Amino acid sequence: MVLAAGVGTRLRPLTYRIPKPLIPIVNRPVMEHSISNLQKQGFRKFICNLHTHAGKIRKHFGTGKKLGVSMEYSLEKTLLGNAGGLKKVEGFFKGSGTLLVISGDGFTDIDIRKAVAFHRRKRSAATMVLKKVESTFPFGITLTNPAGKIKKFMEKPGITDFVDATVNTGIYIFEQDVFKFIPKNKFFDFGRDLWPLLLKNKLPIYGYVTDAYWCDVGNLPDYRRTVADVLDGKVNIKIPGRERYKSVWCEKNVSLGKNVKFYRPCLIGENSKICDGAKIGPFVTIGRRSTIGPSAVVKNSIIWDNARIEGGVKIKNCIIDSGAAIRENLTLYEGTVINTEDRK
Repeated sequence: MVLAAGVGTRLRPLTYRIPKPLIPIVNRPVMEHSISNLQKQGFRKFICNLHTHAGKIRKHFGTGKKLGVSMEYSLEKTLLGNAGGLKKVEGFFKGSGTLLVISGDGFTDIDIRKAVAFHRRKRSAATMVLKKVESTFPFGITLTNPAGKIKKFMEKPGITDFVDATVNTGIYIFEQDVFKFIPKNKFFDFGRDLWPLLLKNKLPIYGYVTDAYWCDVGNLPDYRRTVADVLDGKVNIKIPGRERYKSVWCEKNVSLGKNVKFYRPCLIGENSKICDGAKIGPFVTIGRRSTIGPSAVVKNSIIWDNARIEGGVKIKNCIIDSGAAIRENLTLYEGTVINTEDRK
């Protein structure tokens, strides 16, 4: 199950128009990266809960055929919480044994097969995938014994409580018995309700610590950092297009003018146009069908599809929304631009 019903308040204003799972990372939605990663590992059947911008997620993924999977959907007119959403689709998992739940906005290159093997080896009823972080704020942490058995949860402890700790990634492996602990038609949360209930009932629950890349793409700084990490080769995913120059990727039908300068790494999307004298990079992604005008300068920024950056514009550390047009000779620093005409 892919959890995709959240509102995405921390990524506003970007999520006024599209849901968080469709936020692009190197020109592909974050949720698409997750499904593709799991498809390569043998997962074929997915169900996704929907609420905010439900139609846009359905439209993008459809039946799942283009990703080599089958996709089903569960619409929540009233939010049920992540665990409540799982209970609603209990029938989808009937007879399937072990089941996997992932967050639609968590970005990772995890080999989940290792976590499943750990889960089965421990005969765990429920396994939470954990990631070590240098500081705990703003995450809750999970404490385990040396064998990995969960013994305590701490919700967002002070930053001085632990030098490093393991945090919940929102990736869960469950056995069918978990459904007994989730009430029907009621808002129920994994972290606040279900996991403490499983611990209270003394079920064998474990934490699996992954060394894979993981980031909750839940706010603008983390979103920028994740895109930069992908461009920098810190994540095991394929960047689309071909390397026209070292660490400069171009998708199909990219038009380059004269005297364009690239500062690696960067990615130029399909059917985009870079005009004469533009300077692109470092750490820039440009979406499909976008135009960068003559002598424009774009640094450390994420440009979405169908954007137009006119001549002489200078942009640094910005996220430019789909369809936005930045007028000639404007300078933008540390800003997010949204196309208000599309805001609904």
